[in-house]
Amino acid sequence: MADLNVYELLNRKRRGAPLEPREIEAFVDRYTRGEIPEYQMSALLMAIAINGMTAEEMATLTQAMLRSGEQWHLRDRYDFIADKHSTGGVGDKVSLVLTPWVAACGIKIGMLSGRGLGHTGGTLDKLEAIPGFNARLSREEFERCVEEAGGVISTSTDGIAPADKKIYALRDVTGTVESLPLITASIMSKKLAMGASALILDVKTGSGAFMRHYQDSKALAQSLIDAAAGSGTRVEALITDMDRPLGVAAGNANEIVETIEVLKGNGPADVEEVTRAQAIRILVMSGRYDDASARAALDEALGSGRALEQARKWIAAQGGNAEVVDDYALLPQPAETIEVKAPRSGFIAHIDTYQAGMFTVDLGAGRKKADDVIDYAAGVMFDRRTGDAVKAGETIARIQLGRQGRDAEELRNRFLGFVQIADAPLLQARPLVHEHLA
Repeated sequence: MADLNVYELLNRKRRGAPLEPREIEAFVDRYTRGEIPEYQMSALLMAIAINGMTAEEMATLTQAMLRSGEQWHLRDRYDFIADKHSTGGVGDKVSLVLTPWVAACGIKIGMLSGRGLGHTGGTLDKLEAIPGFNARLSREEFERCVEEAGGVISTSTDGIAPADKKIYALRDVTGTVESLPLITASIMSKKLAMGASALILDVKTGSGAFMRHYQDSKALAQSLIDAAAGSGTRVEALITDMDRPLGVAAGNANEIVETIEVLKGNGPADVEEVTRAQAIRILVMSGRYDDASARAALDEALGSGRALEQARKWIAAQGGNAEVVDDYALLPQPAETIEVKAPRSGFIAHIDTYQAGMFTVDLGAGRKKADDVIDYAAGVMFDRRTGDAVKAGETIARIQLGRQGRDAEELRNRFLGFVQIADAPLLQARPLVHEHLA
């Protein structure tokens, strides 16, 4: 679009006026090719963050970003292949459990996932705690793993939505990360470029979620669904709770252990419940199951051990040492474990999950900036969780350090600073799965 008037376009968006689809498409294309400078893209991002976008603008932005690179159209290669996205949280290992569990029911699943940044853990970081696991796959390797193991989780290739990579780097330094239209376009440009048959969205809500307030989480879920209109990918969303850490383990290697324990039928009930809810929707969206038969198939896959065997195949297909399924000592081990005792008797009323996530990051289990090195052995085990009764002096958590030398008392005090103990039990626990949107 040679006649694109960038100055006028920025002025109109600054005033809150909508942009034409052709203008958005041209702006994204020319920025990706280096013809529009970063300061003008920064201006547009700030205008969008302040004034928002119409549904049409948001859909156009999403499409323009996904068309900036490769489009895999995987649904044309397979009868059905599912994808999944989570907005992130603390202890969220659902993708790790979901992949082999769904594959054990005969449904192919593939994800282009991300690494941890900020208080949320990264799915790829957790997987890379497994010796030899390769999370950097080419498209050919990605498809080979789907064929061999029925499931795969990999980092996005450089060819997928390069516009998003450039734009996200600017959002991070211009205070525009939390813009709903920009979040939507960023997530969906990558997911729709992969071209799965169906996509389940796990949108978190609560103190450890990207969107803390329920209505904001619901607005994001609906925005993500709307952005997929006409794409050929069926999208549904579940709003799930992140007002407490999910499961007992938060970290990397310890979450791999917990994942395997869930697949053995011994894991925390909350992880199994949230994963099952998403797995049911994937199975139903495949058209091969209804709700009742999906539940039965998942029960059988877990109870028979087939989901666990699928995990072995998956780990091996991506180069990992599948013996970790039977020998957790093959995973990185903490050099020191610090027990945190309850200061008084009562009931755990609340755990500030954002603070819990940042605490875990500070131990070395996550990143504060993109080039930080992960300590796979570091993390936290929440032995007592929200709603649990505790006695004074009882161990409520174990802090795992990959390296010795930290001040144990300082870490204990900091942990207790984001845990509330009340005299009376909770009147009503928050649901794990709040709502289903389609």
